[in-house]
Amino acid sequence: MVTKVPPRPAPVRRALRLLLAGGLAAGSLVVAPGTVQAEDGKSGGTTLTVAVSQSIDSLSPFLAQKLTSTSIHRLAYEYLTNYDPKDAHTIPGLATAWTSSADKLTWTYTIRKDSTWSDGQQATAEDAAWTFNKMMTDPNAATANGSFTANFAQVTAPDPQTLVIRLKKPQATMTALDVPIVPKHVWEKVTDFSKFNNDKQFPIVGNGPFVITDFKVDQYIKLKPNKKFWRGAPQFDELVFKYYKDGDAAVAALQKGEVSFVPNLTPAQAAALKTQKDIKVNDAPGRRFYALATNPGAKAQDGKAFGNGDKALLDPEVRKALFLAVDRTTLVDKVFQGHAVEGEGYIPPRFGSYFWKPETAQKRAYDPAQAEKVLDTAGYRKNAAGKRLGKDGRPLEFRILCHATDPNDKAVGKYLQEWWGKLGIGLKVECLDSVSDPWVKGDYDLAFDGWSVNPDPDYVLSIHTCGTLPATPKDSGATDNFICDKQFDGLYAQQAVEYDAAKRADLVKRMQSRLYDTGYMNVMAYPNALEAYRTDQIRSITTMPEAAGNLWGQDGYWSWWSAVPAAQAEDSDGGSSTGVIVGIVAAVVVVVGVGVFLGMRRRSTADDRE
Repeated sequence: MVTKVPPRPAPVRRALRLLLAGGLAAGSLVVAPGTVQAEDGKSGGTTLTVAVSQSIDSLSPFLAQKLTSTSIHRLAYEYLTNYDPKDAHTIPGLATAWTSSADKLTWTYTIRKDSTWSDGQQATAEDAAWTFNKMMTDPNAATANGSFTANFAQVTAPDPQTLVIRLKKPQATMTALDVPIVPKHVWEKVTDFSKFNNDKQFPIVGNGPFVITDFKVDQYIKLKPNKKFWRGAPQFDELVFKYYKDGDAAVAALQKGEVSFVPNLTPAQAAALKTQKDIKVNDAPGRRFYALATNPGAKAQDGKAFGNGDKALLDPEVRKALFLAVDRTTLVDKVFQGHAVEGEGYIPPRFGSYFWKPETAQKRAYDPAQAEKVLDTAGYRKNAAGKRLGKDGRPLEFRILCHATDPNDKAVGKYLQEWWGKLGIGLKVECLDSVSDPWVKGDYDLAFDGWSVNPDPDYVLSIHTCGTLPATPKDSGATDNFICDKQFDGLYAQQAVEYDAAKRADLVKRMQSRLYDTGYMNVMAYPNALEAYRTDQIRSITTMPEAAGNLWGQDGYWSWWSAVPAAQAEDSDGGSSTGVIVGIVAAVVVVVGVGVFLGMRRRSTADDRE
């Protein structure tokens, strides 16, 4: 398991005891003997470089949905709340406390006084109110996170430290609003939120632990520590996300010391790196699912259909047969080489309260003989050449969108070609550097799909609701795969207003059951987080969750904020350096300051995007 925060030196332990006992004022800075911190907070010009393969879809928090983009936004902007790295329960972010009215329709948040925008202006409740109101009034600003504000009736900021959100009906996600809060004084100048990508003027003003300082499409994105960050500045002088189209090239760069960290390793890469000096491999249960998505007939909210998806896939019997001919066990054993769990429901098993799997009678277990019977019974017969014919008399042959940068897609594609070929169905694997263009146009039959799931599953469920379809074929929406099912929508509406944790978990499981039965999604596996970093560059770093957790794509900024440079001098007690001490103390301040609200905010159930 990856190391977390190093052992605390004695002075820090004493300070923590004092703080917990009320002997230190909130926000007090504790410095261990023997440590020196420069006035500018620099730690010797250290750079932490992260290899990434996924393109940035947008640096606008209102548009970005891909994991790399949203991970960067978590570093650059505060959300109202955050997730504790130990067990993902809700903790303060921009808001230090929150309460709800008895009817759960009015929520009042106390905005912290010590959050400062990187240009020097104070972050206030007005910034949060403006962010939410823009999403409520401009459909383009609601592209990425509109599901969170769709139920908002009114958002106001009666004073700089008070945010009030009035709801149309109760909403269960009010302590899990995963929406980056942006500075009003900067963003109110934007005229067209559908086109503004926030990638022309640097540094980009934010209030998170890092500030975005430079960006080149499919080359790199650079960030510097936000010296004004209330929890304490990160320890590395610079954080760079460097783009690698080829995974082997990224691994080679790690071996040479050109990058500090590489995520999304193949099992073979991980096995080779485990034998390398100064490299640590992290292999932990992931928060993603890996799935097959079928085009359900792309259409917009105005009812107009678009795209060129094969109409044979609109037949549930065809989808059922295809999925009966997918051997998940083989994929886990051969493609993931055991570094994954067989897929079942939509929510990975890491989120135990929401994890669902089908009953025996409901489950589409691997059964190619049954797949043959399903197709025969449904009228899809083979011709003399062994080709399965569609209702139009033409051979069934589908296309599947494949991410060129993902070796798993290519490997699974070969298995699908073999398995479905035995059914008499052809499959063309179309591997592209970016699958986004054909996907949003509906120009596909099937696609390899995968999303990161948050501790609160609302968002990843919302992307399959009718309301996330694009308004017209020319618009963009927040939908993942153009699914629009009234029964699923009804269950989604119920879980969104259910505050009872057990009842809500049951509704979420029923949603997964319905999604499974429609056959538009087939979750094949839950891959492990397989990643590696150089221990001669990174001395310590925080995983999430604390026990057997991931580093890349966390629900928060913990990994990169907590990372300590290997070259940084340790204090005389052999513990962590000043910056980490600041972070530890700040974390304890949070615990002390919010104890009265913890019962309300702690989530009994264990969230991002692609």
